[in-house]
Amino acid sequence: MVDTKTAGSEAAWRDVMSGLVKYTGYINDHFKVRGHVSLKDEGAEEPPEHVPGDIAAVFTEGSTCVAVGCWNAAGAMFRLAVDMATKSLLPPDGEPPISKIRRSLGFRLEWLFQNGKLPTDLQELAECIKEDGNDGAHDGSLTRNEALDLQEFTFNLLERLYTAPKRLELAAARRKERRS
Repeated sequence: MVDTKTAGSEAAWRDVMSGLVKYTGYINDHFKVRGHVSLKDEGAEEPPEHVPGDIAAVFTEGSTCVAVGCWNAAGAMFRLAVDMATKSLLPPDGEPPISKIRRSLGFRLEWLFQNGKLPTDLQELAECIKEDGNDGAHDGSLTRNEALDLQEFTFNLLERLYTAPKRLELAAARRKERRS
């Protein structure tokens, strides 16, 4: 479907389209081919809003793995997204916790829950997710349901860490702007 307002007029758009049909050169000279459209494009879930680019890319890769049925790869990617996101919750280097906790997702999650950096209602599920992620990366034994659980948990965690705070920040800025 073409928006005739941006295309000029319907007649002009037909001329452009017939020009492409009649063009005898290589269309690739005028377009950049980035890949083919497949199942991965249809079923991959987007990351939540306002997630940092590197973490969003990992989440998208995990989501693509789910869409094409690569459960273990999906589990490894979602575990990596959780790992990256939780590292950002730690205090600067030189302050507690010790390096063992900084390096290990399991120890880090435990520390983050104990120190109020993560909501405690996620604690039980986070342990299961960490284990499932490890199973996917080390044992290759994940099923579809486990991969979907990892995806859902990761999405919810990222929403709480990035989307909700950013939405509140934007709402406060809009309110401040309206009042000034």
